[in-house]
Amino acid sequence: MPTYEYTCEKCGLEFEHAQSMSAAPLKTCPEDLCAQKKWGRGKVKKMISSGAGLLFKGSGFYITDYRSEGYKKSAKSDSGESKPAAKPAAEPAAKPAPKAETKPAAKAK
Repeated sequence: MPTYEYTCEKCGLEFEHAQSMSAAPLKTCPEDLCAQKKWGRGKVKKMISSGAGLLFKGSGFYITDYRSEGYKKSAKSDSGESKPAAKPAAEPAAKPAPKAETKPAAKAK
């Protein structure tokens, strides 16, 4: 059952009242909650409230069910569930040092 917030126009009392969604809203300040010494029978107004957050409880719901895609991808990579990384390509063999130019021996005269 939802909880509704009301305020009394006569005594200024702000209070919450749990009632069915199909029930008619309250019209007068409740006698047991009235701030005046003698029950004032003030007219009440339903206030706009933020309401309560939605909570999923039970064994069928998990905190990770509603995570963003980015979070899920990050979690997979951290836990190692993704495909194993390909082995890095072998480094090309080191090039041999350039040979110094050699001049042919001079012919003897």
